[in-house]
Amino acid sequence: MSEGKYRERDGRSAGGGVTTGELARRLGVSPTTLRTWDRRYGLGPARRDPGHHRRWSEADIAVLAEMSRLTSAGVPPAEAAGEALKLLDPATGAESAPGSVIRTAPVPRPRRSARPVPPHGPDALVRRRKGLSRAAVRLDAPTMQELLADVVESEGLVTAWQEVMVPTLHAVGRKWEEAGDRYVEVEHLLSWHISRTLHRCATEAEDPAPSGAPGAQAPLVLACVPGEQHCLPLEALSAALGELGVPQRMFGAAVPVEAVSAAVRRTGPPVVVLWAQARSTASVPLARHIADTRWGVRGARGRPVVMLAGPGWAGPAVRGALRPGSLREALSQIGRVRASA
Repeated sequence: MSEGKYRERDGRSAGGGVTTGELARRLGVSPTTLRTWDRRYGLGPARRDPGHHRRWSEADIAVLAEMSRLTSAGVPPAEAAGEALKLLDPATGAESAPGSVIRTAPVPRPRRSARPVPPHGPDALVRRRKGLSRAAVRLDAPTMQELLADVVESEGLVTAWQEVMVPTLHAVGRKWEEAGDRYVEVEHLLSWHISRTLHRCATEAEDPAPSGAPGAQAPLVLACVPGEQHCLPLEALSAALGELGVPQRMFGAAVPVEAVSAAVRRTGPPVVVLWAQARSTASVPLARHIADTRWGVRGARGRPVVMLAGPGWAGPAVRGALRPGSLREALSQIGRVRASA
């Protein structure tokens, strides 16, 4: 019998249980990883029928899901396997009866202070990306939130964004393209939790002095161009500026031209950041219009420096506009403008 006939559409074999391929997809790991966990730690399926594909029961799946969650959180594999096996029987690590589905409570999540601190460096960042990607694929929201909070705390917001969040989003996006629309929910959930993490990091910077007072600096204006709904990178810039104590006004996605112009005239910002993800939304006339906007009394009028952020601006240049290639570079350019103001 061919594998296609043997397997049902939902990934369950004709004889009951979930196939290895479907289970690997659910957990966000490779089938090779499942076989390694079986060989090294005894986390294989309880039911093995000679001459047939492996069949994973609900109890097997619960054990492997816990193993995947713990390893993604940085727990060593051997220790994670021991904890995961407790789902079968807290005392013996074995199922109480063949074929039974044990629905014991999940192993409590380790306290943040009790978890081993992952080492720094490129290898650690790769492990963090893999852990976050696996948690996203299996729609494990609590683990995603823990991993994101941990990487921001240990690596800093800028490194967390550039080395973990963005690469993971790109990886999930590629998986979505390869699998049609099967991973749309993964990308949406991951994006939401990254946004949530950025909002938690953002702190409202207090203006150092009242408007018009000596030494006062007006807040920056951050806005997506009209028609641009993709504002996550702009949220990252807003959060990073907040950490540095830079006053700003974040207007979010798809801001109408009139609204951006009004905000610039009312606040007199030293820098206006215009984000465009796609070339179809980037508007050079808009950028030039904002760059020519004036404010203040006659004889002492000012105008902003425009920062064109995002891949959508790959085209004609706007005289005097800043074009950062990364979050770190954007912060550096903004710092130089504010220092010279």
